[in-house]
Amino acid sequence: MNNKLFGIVLIVVGLALAIWGYNVFDSASSQISRAFNGDTPIEAWLGMAGGVICIAVGISKVR
Repeated sequence: MNNKLFGIVLIVVGLALAIWGYNVFDSASSQISRAFNGDTPIEAWLGMAGGVICIAVGISKVR
């Protein structure tokens, strides 16, 4: 039962990280930076990738 609870927590944290990363990616300052430099903030990539990893690990723990 403890693994399932840990998996659910990881899924929730992963969703929050992915949403935060997307919000950073879609922010006005990020859009201006991408327009002029073509660079995306590393926080956006870390948030989205970290969220997906947390969700994947969480799903494997829930099973």
